[in-house]
Amino acid sequence: MAKVRIESIGCRLNIGEMEAVARSLTGRGHRVVTAGDAADLCIFNTCTVTAMASRKSRQILRQLRRANPGATMVATGCYAEMAPDTVSELGMDLVIGNDDKDRLIEILEEQGLLAIDENDGNETVQPDAGPDPQRRTRAFLKVQDGCDNACTYCIVTIARGPGRSRAPQAVIDDISRLIETGYQEIILSGVHLGSYGHDSGDQNGLQHLVERILGLGTVPRLRLSSLEPWDLSPNFFDVYTDPCLMPHLHLPLQSGCDATLRRMARKTTQEDYSALVAEARRRVPDISISTDVMAGFPGETDVEFEQSLAFVKAMEFSHLHIFRYSIREGTSAATMGHQVPGPVATERSRQYHGLNSEVEACFARRFEGKDLDVLWETAEDYGPGRRWSGLTPHALRVVTETASDSDLFNQIMPTRILTAFPGGVLGQVAGVSLPTMIEEESRRLVTIEGFDDPPPTR
Repeated sequence: MAKVRIESIGCRLNIGEMEAVARSLTGRGHRVVTAGDAADLCIFNTCTVTAMASRKSRQILRQLRRANPGATMVATGCYAEMAPDTVSELGMDLVIGNDDKDRLIEILEEQGLLAIDENDGNETVQPDAGPDPQRRTRAFLKVQDGCDNACTYCIVTIARGPGRSRAPQAVIDDISRLIETGYQEIILSGVHLGSYGHDSGDQNGLQHLVERILGLGTVPRLRLSSLEPWDLSPNFFDVYTDPCLMPHLHLPLQSGCDATLRRMARKTTQEDYSALVAEARRRVPDISISTDVMAGFPGETDVEFEQSLAFVKAMEFSHLHIFRYSIREGTSAATMGHQVPGPVATERSRQYHGLNSEVEACFARRFEGKDLDVLWETAEDYGPGRRWSGLTPHALRVVTETASDSDLFNQIMPTRILTAFPGGVLGQVAGVSLPTMIEEESRRLVTIEGFDDPPPTR
């Protein structure tokens, strides 16, 4: 039996890939350990979407090497794909590129790194038994990889290769196993998720896959990760008539200025994007629409930035995921003239972050006083009780407090939304009394910064 530590940074696809590795390892009789536990093998899924992600990948690789001097070190993912020599020099024993990532466990077994020791004590390791307090209650499932777009800033297209979809039956089989083991929510993930099925000639492949999954009648909650706006037709919103599909869309915009969008080679415009958002809101009441925006793209003038900022504000998103542009060697944008100075890009990013605080609060406040189903995920001891964190269908982070012996884990429960605070909302589970006064708790929570998803580690 090998003791394996798994780490990952970056996108939801990275998370999903390593969750699948963890499930496969435990099913083979190995143990997935956490930080602080002795490991025989460390696997790190790297990221290179930005210069900061590359730096973080190198930092974590060094930390893992120092913390596990006797372990075999394995690096995979986009940074390992793009800079394998640099990764090897950081003390990695094995570097596995993205083309071979789906064969990762097979490669490790071929290398003799996952041999089961029949004399390794008397401990019995059970196959994956579903969520527990050290793991997620939501499963990120990769259904698609690679991308055929040519956005001029994006290194991921190069790192991941062309778009390719998993067979629908393989996806269905995985979902059935995940539901059987207790997961309450499945998140379909991909580099270019909206292109699912295109490589086999089905231009509506994602819609057909979603309809097939919902037709199982066994998935409590289904959620979609990032979708490019040009991949969605008005008919796509027909699938949202099923309440098991969560009313949340992440539609990357990147810029709200048409001139900047053209330089980015984005296949959308202000007019097309706003029309899609309007149709989504018409068809799916109270839908949560979040987006990506980039500050400081090459050639972005003050006027272009102001146009973008105004458009983003007008869209009334539920959340902004903000990137400050960084040069990625090998992309077209890296060779463009009129690179925006760092301090200017930083200031524009700061303004986007300020807007994000406004739009998050505005979206959250519309649910105050309403009852929403919340999937409760994590807990920590707090004073005389426990503080729980969960997610609504609209991707709002909810916190509540219960008595110390209350267990909400992995349960979907009706919850009254009481008040918004930075990063989420305070809720009260039906039939569960808050151990503190609501007004006192509300004032205290306003000073707390965010309750984001737990880090994607094992």
